[in-house]
Amino acid sequence: MTVYQRSRGIAIAKALAIIGMVIGHAEGPGPLISFIFTWHMPLFFIAAGYFFSDRAVDEPFDFIGKRFRKLYVPFVKWSLLFLVLHNLWFEVGVLNEQYGNWTGGVTHPYTLRVALQRAIAILTSMSGYDEFMAGAFWFFRGLLVSSVVFLVLYRLLRRHTRLTASQSAFLICVACVAFAALRLAFNIKLSYYPNGGFRETWGVFFFGAGVILRRNEHRLLADWWFIAVGLGLMMVAGHFKLRGMNNGIVYRDLWSLPLTGIIGFLTVFALSRRIAAGVLGGALEYVGRNTMPVYVFHILAYKLVSVAKIAWYGLDPGQIGCHMVIHYRHDDDFFWVLYTMVGVGIPLLVNHCVGRLRLSMPSLRRVVG
Repeated sequence: MTVYQRSRGIAIAKALAIIGMVIGHAEGPGPLISFIFTWHMPLFFIAAGYFFSDRAVDEPFDFIGKRFRKLYVPFVKWSLLFLVLHNLWFEVGVLNEQYGNWTGGVTHPYTLRVALQRAIAILTSMSGYDEFMAGAFWFFRGLLVSSVVFLVLYRLLRRHTRLTASQSAFLICVACVAFAALRLAFNIKLSYYPNGGFRETWGVFFFGAGVILRRNEHRLLADWWFIAVGLGLMMVAGHFKLRGMNNGIVYRDLWSLPLTGIIGFLTVFALSRRIAAGVLGGALEYVGRNTMPVYVFHILAYKLVSVAKIAWYGLDPGQIGCHMVIHYRHDDDFFWVLYTMVGVGIPLLVNHCVGRLRLSMPSLRRVVG
């Protein structure tokens, strides 16, 4: 597999995963959501590990610096912007204190004290972001922490043992599962990580899995029979509601999450290499190389569809404040399709237009870039 083929295949796989995320947040059909949630977030961590280079062992600060520039900096920039705009969302009706998420939780305007607390949390622990408008931002912290922790452990093993790259990564993966089991058995949480660090633990595991798969990519299949079997297994996993990278953990996750995450990546990556040769390849590659605007703005873009749904059903206009989408009849209508199209399409369209402007206006390039 050439470098270009690998890069293009991963980009298309990331596109399918980000579209899956948007479908999930749009409250699509239950069976489809269960299918998607078994593999879509692990794929991003595996994809990151897939491009990990042993050069990072000799140049760790260069690797860490790049991770911070690509994950911490945009997280802080957009989190602080959404924090500044939070109370304005209430003034214009985008948020309200009556309608909230599907569990009944609502959000409120921030006092100056709360806003300052959140700003400090954003800067120091990559938490404190606006849950209702930036609910996917946990991923930036998760991938940053996971990649740095993996590098530290991997560098220690490579420098002080005779283990190969794959053996070192495998040992780290085993240690992650053992650590997850220990935490589950004794109800231990990493208090310095938001949500106890469950996602970060699995993030290290899947990052390591990506390292192993990259070094064995000559064994990876892309045959249609392999894709069909993989999709079948993922559907079975969805039917039994095997969980993805949730905040919590149960004993079943210790074996099911590694299995579904890796099978999901292998299947979607194989499918992506097939798609790359077709008419959809170019469009999906663009989506996969521009996931950042979708992560940041898809929830805000949903509001446009919520306006249409309110008009279609004659709902209370306040329901535009529902998180992430309007829950009314979400299980038997097809507004989730429109939510998905807009949630992916509008951020990418804006990103494309801003990119064109940046090329034509050097002053804008300095401000936005």
